[in-house]
Amino acid sequence: MKLNDLQPHPGATRERKRVGRGIAAGQGKTAGKGHKGQKTRSGDRTLPPFFEGGQTPFHLRVPKRGFTNPNRKEFTAVNVGVLNRLFEEGAEVTPETLASKGLCARNDPVKILGDGELKKKLHVKAHAFSKSARKKIEEAGGTCEVIGR
Repeated sequence: MKLNDLQPHPGATRERKRVGRGIAAGQGKTAGKGHKGQKTRSGDRTLPPFFEGGQTPFHLRVPKRGFTNPNRKEFTAVNVGVLNRLFEEGAEVTPETLASKGLCARNDPVKILGDGELKKKLHVKAHAFSKSARKKIEEAGGTCEVIGR
């Protein structure tokens, strides 16, 4: 076999479609592009999928409201009433112990809120405390410790 003998297998290649060569050729006149319009013109005119033919696009027509802070810190809220129900006197409450009881995901930052009664002395470690929660925990004889994220 020599380089000048190389050729593709029979049927592997097709003849190029020669458009615009007269009506008898089958692809004459409009050359398979229909009549007029942007997509019949020459040049690279690819359109984005949301293009609406010059009409004001939908994403510009709908009203816009509000603002979403990209730096927002989302906390899992846990009330002191829940702590009173789930933990024994003198227990240490951490995000890990809360996660083991199914109150939050293991890596979520936790904020303790002040809804409910607290009658037990607890040592609570969390990422944040509300003023009322801190007051209730300290009035019950417990301690509040803010831990880093």
